[in-house]
Order: sequence, then C-alpha cells, then structure tokens
Amino acid sequence: MISSLTAAWNRLFAVLGRVSMYRLVLFSLVSLAVISFVISFFGVLAPTPLDLLASYAVLAVACTVTDAVAHRVLRTSWRWESTLITVLILLFVLRPTVDPLALGGIAVAGVVASASKYLLAWQGRHIFNPAAVGATALTILSIWVPGLGSSAWWVGSPALAGPVLLLGLLVLLRTEKVRVVAVFLVIAVAVALLRTASQFQAAGLEVDGGSLFWQILWSSPFLFLGAFMLSEPLTLPPRRWQQFAVAVVVGVLAGWPLTIGEITIGQERALLVGNLLAFVFAFRSAVRLTLVERVVLTPTVRELVFRAGRRFRFTAGQYLELEVPHPRPDARGTRREFSIVSAPEELPTVRIALREGSQSSYKKALALVEPGQSLAVTGVWGDFVLPVKTVSPVLMVAAGIGVTPFVSQLRHLRLSGEDRDVVFVYVASEAEELAFRDELEASGVPVIVFTRNEPATLPPHWRWGRGARLDAAALVTMVPDIGARHAYVSGPPRLIAELAPALEKARSLTTDAFSGY
Repeated sequence: MISSLTAAWNRLFAVLGRVSMYRLVLFSLVSLAVISFVISFFGVLAPTPLDLLASYAVLAVACTVTDAVAHRVLRTSWRWESTLITVLILLFVLRPTVDPLALGGIAVAGVVASASKYLLAWQGRHIFNPAAVGATALTILSIWVPGLGSSAWWVGSPALAGPVLLLGLLVLLRTEKVRVVAVFLVIAVAVALLRTASQFQAAGLEVDGGSLFWQILWSSPFLFLGAFMLSEPLTLPPRRWQQFAVAVVVGVLAGWPLTIGEITIGQERALLVGNLLAFVFAFRSAVRLTLVERVVLTPTVRELVFRAGRRFRFTAGQYLELEVPHPRPDARGTRREFSIVSAPEELPTVRIALREGSQSSYKKALALVEPGQSLAVTGVWGDFVLPVKTVSPVLMVAAGIGVTPFVSQLRHLRLSGEDRDVVFVYVASEAEELAFRDELEASGVPVIVFTRNEPATLPPHWRWGRGARLDAAALVTMVPDIGARHAYVSGPPRLIAELAPALEKARSLTTDAFSGY
C-alpha cells in the first residue's frame, strides 16, 4: 500500500514538474471559477450566477485594457496569463454584484491591481501582490464613496473548501511552498480561534473549541489566501526562514485583524504587510549584470560570464532570475531562473550556464545579447545550500545542466578552504556532455559518471557507472553509505521520482526545483 502511494506521488511530482507555474495557477483558478459558477445555481454561495458573470466581465475588461495600455507605453510584450490570474483572484476576493456603482468599484480595483504590476515594482519584481493592492484601494475608496463595494472573500465558503484545498495543494507542491503555507495556516487559524473564543467568552457564550476550529478552517479565506496569494514566488523573500517569517506575520494579522482608524487590517492588508517585509529581505538581491563573454563547455552547453554592477549577496547553490526583454515572448515570458555557477568569492564575476537547442523566445533573445549589454537580475532565491555543519557527509546527484549549483558549491569549498566529505554522481546523455569537468576534477571529490558511452579518460578519483540510466538500485550500489549522507539532487522531476526509494534512505533530501514563474 505504502509503495503504491509512493509511486503515485512520484508520478504526480514528475507530471507537475513539466507544467509551467503560470499555466498551473491559471488552470487551478479557472477550475475553481467553473466549480463556483456551477454550484452558485444551487444557492450555496453568496454570489448568484449573474453576479459572477457581471463581475468577471467588468474585471476582464478593466485588467485587459490596463495591461494593454501599460505594455504599449512601456513597449513590452503582454502576458495574457498574468492578466487572467489577476482577474480571477480579484473575482474571488471582491464582492460580486450587478449593482452599477459597485461594478464601477470593481473596475477601479481591476485597474489599480493591474497598474500596480508596473508602478509598484522594483527591477521587474512585484513589491506587492496586485490583487491585494486592488482590493485595498477599493476598501479605502469606499470610505468616501459608500456603495462602491468592498472585498468580501466569499471564496471562504465550506462549499469551496474542498476544491480550494485540492487545487491549491497542486500549486504548492509545484512551488514547494507546502511547509511555508502550512505555517501560515497554523498561525492564522490558531490566532483566529483565540480571538473568536475570547469574544464568545466576553459575551458570556459557551465555546466548543473543536467545532469552532473546523468552522474557522473551512469558512475562512485562509486556504485561498495561502495557496494562491501568499505563495506567489515574486512576492516572497529568497530564503525559507525568511518565508516562514513572512508567513507568521501574515498569519497573525489575518487571524486577528487590527483596526487603524476606519481601516481594518484584514486578509489583503495582512498580505501587503507581509509583501513589504519580503521586499526588505530581497531588496539587496536585485542587480544588473553586464555580459562579458560566452564560453563553449560541451556541444550543447554554454557558459555566460557577467560582471555585476555592484556586489550582492548570494549563497553557493542559489539561483537568480534573469530578465531578457524581447518582443512577442512565449507563454513563459521574459524571465528565467538560472543556478549561479560561480562562487560568492568570485564576485563581481557572475557565471550561469544553459543548454542550447530550445526554440523558446527567451533562449533566442538571450542568444542575441552582445558583450557589453546589461540585463536585470530581479532577485536571488533558493535553499539549495550545503548543511551548516561542515562535518556532515554530502551526496550530490546531478543530471545534465543540473550540475550548475554543485559547481558553485564546489568552487566555494575550494576557494574558502572548507573541507567536506562529498560524493558526486553525474548523469549525462553522452561523455561529451559532461560539463565543468575541470572544475569537478579540481575539487578533488570522488565522482561517479553515468553516460551511454564510456569516457575516453577519467581522473583517478572518477568512476564510470556503465550506462546512462541511473535508478535507485544503482545509486545504492554506487553509494553504499547513502544512509549516512545528506542527499542533494538537481535535475528533472522524473529523476527525483526514479531515485526516491534510494533517497529515502539518506539522512535528509534537498532538491533543486524552480518555480517556473
């Protein structure tokens, strides 16, 4: 039973890894909107079907026009997925209606939300969640214009709790933010439970803790707020401990809203406070890089060498998000994530590597960047970093271009003089595709190579695994002390799925997964 569940989980993880983050979030929100529209006919939701249709139409027009104008003025390409995601989140946050004045308020919220993506941004990175900005603006305006509408968070309904939980879980699994949002949920529900129980006791009412807990969990918007808004990578800080800190702050403020004048710090305002804290954490990681040269590493892998405009902080193993503006980008847009190949000690030199062959609009645009041109790094993220204790034995498993974060870590170890017990497993299609051989050899760590053809020559501390396929049994055979090591795996999700039975034996497992935003 356990093995079948593990196999099913591994298959799900592999499938999710092939879907871009924008597409998965959009699919989940569209599915939730369809479910909401269908069950609204049975009167189990606050809005009626007509309310939903009218509000969606107004939001779609407002956000589409604003995005179109902004892209025309800024001469950038339009990402329709981003527009639809903003529309759908606002649909679930605001109060759907057919009242003309309230629909005008909804239109204002849509315009402000979309405009915030361009006006409240830093180095191409959102400072605040756009939908939260739009909802907050409407709340403030409604103080002076009664009847303009407000946020309602009608998505926090028991009828939608199941779909929100399941669809949100898909998003969180893909972004690997399950633990962060779980912390938020625990804090928010606990604080809300404490607040509600104290109010009941003050009113002389009896408190049933169990029933109150489930009512808060299923009837509050916490599930939606955490899964579809708090989890947005562009408004989260770089390190996991920082993300936990943001989750705690948002959880406390969402669970026990504070009143400031005529404004209550509700769900969206709590998120804005968390966004601001995240921006403070990430502020120093935005930088501009000037291309110096391209280096051919293998027949398909190229290394790009940049010079940073200023020093910035990163830890070996982290990745940066590089923006390459270009006309008519494909569905994945103008930004991509790349593991940093160079070590922190090599700054201001920054190196990344990529595999050629993709026909994406981004790769084509990046290929046209000439030495001397500068590009924006919107931030540095990731917890794919070595254990704090240097005495902890480590297993590194890389497939193809997944070697890059390990090169940064091994360079750091060599340049800093830090001594660690490391075993490196390297999977490539052909021996000729083993990139960074010189760097790996200079590190002195034992390397086990899996390629279809046997490499012509291997350093004394290298071994050929005899065959390109690395599975769980082969990994245990080649690394018999895997149970004593902290395992780090960088490669496609299917590799992690195939190695799962062996990796479960390791002391810990850390995977290098990008959000795809």
